[in-house]
Amino acid sequence: MIRDAELSDVPALVELEERCFETDLLSPRSFRHFLIRGNADVFLDEEDGVLRGYCIVLYHRNTSLARLYSMAVASKYRKQGIAGALLLYAEQRALAEGATRMRLEVNQANKAAQRLYRSLGYDKFAVVLDYYEDHANALRMEKDLAPHLAPDPEHAPYYRQTLDFTCGPACLLMAMKAHDPEMKADRSLEIQLWRESTTVFMTSGLGGCGALGLALAAMRRGFEIEVSVSNETEIFVNSVRSEEKKEVIRLVEQQFVRELAQAGVLIRRRPLTAKDIKERLKRDGIPVALISSYRLTGEKVPHWIKITSFDDRFIYINDPFVDPEEDRTETDCIGIPIVPQELDRMMRLGRRKHFASLIVYPKRKDATL
Repeated sequence: MIRDAELSDVPALVELEERCFETDLLSPRSFRHFLIRGNADVFLDEEDGVLRGYCIVLYHRNTSLARLYSMAVASKYRKQGIAGALLLYAEQRALAEGATRMRLEVNQANKAAQRLYRSLGYDKFAVVLDYYEDHANALRMEKDLAPHLAPDPEHAPYYRQTLDFTCGPACLLMAMKAHDPEMKADRSLEIQLWRESTTVFMTSGLGGCGALGLALAAMRRGFEIEVSVSNETEIFVNSVRSEEKKEVIRLVEQQFVRELAQAGVLIRRRPLTAKDIKERLKRDGIPVALISSYRLTGEKVPHWIKITSFDDRFIYINDPFVDPEEDRTETDCIGIPIVPQELDRMMRLGRRKHFASLIVYPKRKDATL
């Protein structure tokens, strides 16, 4: 019988975990954490009070993405269909929670598990080197839980930000590499892009990047650019208290505006909608948008994301921020499906509904960089 796990099941879950795995074990604290948090489900299979297997599914806030985080079946009960039953049960629960895509990671050496996942419709989309504690590689797999609603999106280049304040440069890296696959996307270029586009200061510490600075950085590398932004200066000036820092931000933003004007780049003062985003994607543009991360992660900070593709139901995004404290990996941050209405809400920030985005088009024919 499959049922939802309870806190009283933690000792049995830990015992099963220790019997099934030698590395990457979940602790009692981890199981309790998953059981009491609002964006995870823990299911178990038992017979006559004996725990035979379990699985954990994580949900990505305000998106339609779920992830099979862990699954284990006691050795004496394997090859009895328990793992498959648990996964199918988890898929149905994920659909009920609004998820239409399930992802997972599996040890590259675990052929039995891979056969199971493939038999249930999972396809490999990436290989991650040195993923586990014992340095084994992992395969990333996914399944569309509602194939009649949405075809597979095209997987676009992914780059994980390496610093707290480089989400914008990381997204710009992804957009530029999509147009120029030979471009080397590394930390050196990530930091260089930040240096070129930073506002210098934010609430605390080093500053993030605005649409104007990012647009200039892309333009200098030969890409055609479209910019849509409200009062960007106000967004960043209001994030600091010091009048001296406010003045520095104003000067930086004024210089960005002058350079864009000299280059003939029009700054649009109208927000892009999800409908506009789809039109730009059709025209070979790659949107990079500033969103309210509160709707994505629960944190009230502006955050850059790259928009990769769309279908009849969703718009797909890459999130450059991977938060291990929330048990996330790159699997959770690539091709996240979001309904257009939710994306429209994400792209308006704060009480004043600020907006900022840029569209990166292929390089100009006369570009030399």
